[in-house]
Amino acid sequence: MRTHRQRQAWWIVMTAIGVSGLVSPSIVAAQAEKKGKTPEEIAAAMARAVAKSKESEGFYSSIDPLVVTLTTNIKRIRGDKSEKAPWRSATLSYTDAAGKSVVIPTRIRTRGIWRLKNCEMPPIRLDFQKAQTAGTVFQGIDKPKLVNYCRDNDTFEQYIAQEAQLYRVYNLLTPASHRARLVKVNYVDSATGKTLASRAAIILEEPDIVAARLGGPILKLKGAVADNLDPHHDALLGVFNYMIGNTDFSIAGLHNVELVGLPDGMAVPIPFDFDFAGAVDTRYATADPKLEIARVRQRLFRGYCVPAEEYTKVFDLFKAKKDAIYGLYTDPIGKMLQPKLVEETLKYFDEFYKTISDPRRAKNEIIENCLHTG
Repeated sequence: MRTHRQRQAWWIVMTAIGVSGLVSPSIVAAQAEKKGKTPEEIAAAMARAVAKSKESEGFYSSIDPLVVTLTTNIKRIRGDKSEKAPWRSATLSYTDAAGKSVVIPTRIRTRGIWRLKNCEMPPIRLDFQKAQTAGTVFQGIDKPKLVNYCRDNDTFEQYIAQEAQLYRVYNLLTPASHRARLVKVNYVDSATGKTLASRAAIILEEPDIVAARLGGPILKLKGAVADNLDPHHDALLGVFNYMIGNTDFSIAGLHNVELVGLPDGMAVPIPFDFDFAGAVDTRYATADPKLEIARVRQRLFRGYCVPAEEYTKVFDLFKAKKDAIYGLYTDPIGKMLQPKLVEETLKYFDEFYKTISDPRRAKNEIIENCLHTG
C-alpha cells in the first residue's frame, strides 16, 4: 500500500493538472490560478453546485410519472455521430400539476460510444439555462444526460427501465452515486411536427453535482490504482458490478467510471452506464473476448484488491439493503417492468446473495479473484 506521503504526492499531481474545484483553501487557490479566477469565484462555483444538488433533490427522488416532450430536428440529431457534435436547439415541455403547459428552451447534443453509433435515437446531453428552469420541476438541473431508447419497441424500452433500476440500487448503497429519474419522452420532430416515438428515458444527474455533494472535484486522470482509492467505495463498486453482472468498466481507463477527489487525497470511484450488465441483458451486449466469460449473464469480479475486512463490510451492507433493493421491483417504477423480467432479475440477484452469504464462494469468486494493481 502507498504511504500517506505518496498519496499526498499523487494528489498534488492531480491538482497541478487542473482538476476542478475543491473546498480546501489550497485547492481553491490552485484552481483559481489555473482557471484565471479568484479563489472566491471558485468557491462560489462549488457552492452553486451544492445548491443545485439540493434544488434538484425532489426531482430525482420522485417516482411519480413525468411525461415530457422533446422537440428538435430529429433527423439532424440522428446524423450527429461525431465525438464533437454541435449543440442543437430544442425545447422540453411538460404539463404541471395545475394543468399548465411549461415549455423550456434548451440545447442538446449527442454523446456516447456504442449507443451513439448504433441506436435509432442516440443518447444526448441537455443544456438548461438557470433562468429558464426556475420554478419548474427542472430547477437546479444544468447539463444532465438523457439516456434514450435504442430501438423503438417494447423490448428496448424495458432495457431503459431495467437500467434505471440499477442506478436506484446503487443509490440505496451509497450517496456517491448518480441520481436518476425515469421519464416518458414524446420525441417530436420540429421539421414536421410529428411525434416519432413515445418511450421511457433516463435523466441522469451531472457528474459535477455528484462531486459537489461529496465535497470534491471530478478527476480527469487515468491510471488510478487501488492505493489511490477510498477502500470502501473501491470494494463497493467492484461488488456492485459483480452483483449486476457488469464487466464493461475500467477505473484506470475511466471507462464508465468517474473519480471524485476527496480532501484526504483519496478518490471515490462512481460507476455509470449499465446497459452491458447481465442484469439488463440487452440483446446487443457482448462480453469482452479477453475475459473468462462467454456472455454477460456470467458473473466475473473485476474490482481492485482491497483488505479482506473491506469486503466483509460491503457484503454486510448488501445484506442490510436486500429488502430495500428487492422492494424497488414492486414500487411504481418496478411495476413498469414486465413481471417475467422482474422474476428473472430477482433470481439473478438471489444467486449473488448466495455467493456473498457463503464464505467459501465469496472468497473464491470475489476476494481471491480481485485485480492486483500498483
